[in-house]
Amino acid sequence: MAKLYLKFEQAVLKEMTLTQAALTIGRLPDNSLQIDNLAVSGHHAKIYWDQDHYTIEDLGSLNGTYVNSQRVGKATLKDGDQVLIGKHVVQFRDEGQKGAPAAAPQKTGPATPKLEATIVLDTKQAQEMIAAKTGNPTGSPLGLSKAAAATPVKDRIGILNILQGRTDQPQYVLTGKMTMIGKSEMASIRLKGFFAPKTAALISKRDSKYFISSSEKKHALKINGDEVSGQRELNEGDIVEIAGLKAAFSYQD
Repeated sequence: MAKLYLKFEQAVLKEMTLTQAALTIGRLPDNSLQIDNLAVSGHHAKIYWDQDHYTIEDLGSLNGTYVNSQRVGKATLKDGDQVLIGKHVVQFRDEGQKGAPAAAPQKTGPATPKLEATIVLDTKQAQEMIAAKTGNPTGSPLGLSKAAAATPVKDRIGILNILQGRTDQPQYVLTGKMTMIGKSEMASIRLKGFFAPKTAALISKRDSKYFISSSEKKHALKINGDEVSGQRELNEGDIVEIAGLKAAFSYQD
């Protein structure tokens, strides 16, 4: 089953299951996935089933559609792909369903309202957003690599060892750019229990460093016993506490 996860500032705002029907993304309310942000065009992009895979297509948007930091006109979506729409990230997850998905009935809605002008993001803004939201350290225009890249820093892999709380594993190797902690099907660190939150926290990896933030204010995040707000870098030996989970962070030897 394929799903989309709309994210902003590390928080998951919406989860949608894809069907055979085309899905549109944009700022107007008649879109299947509305993103109310001035950096998003009225009808920004669409995702549709194409024989045996899903395809995303830009609809002539002002600020463009990016898949894994590459600006695209049309592209095949693969499991884990991250799509940058304005200032939001839409993550595509496909659990490997066989055959075409079920068709969904078409909806009719009210007349399309007048739309405010879309704000144009300058090149620097686009580069910064791609770097921050997709983990692309170059932040190069249209996702292209720089002609002369600096010598890369040796990549370090983080590890979380579970000290307390109910999870599906005792240890997690943080290899992805983004790791979700929660009960959601999308979570990499899966919490168990009836009262476990769907999303508790997110760990992002940038330039061989790891940063953690709580998904919602009601889930207090503590590091080494101190409650923290916003995003915080994780250091060797840090003890993380969130939603009944207690874990030790370290780097792989």
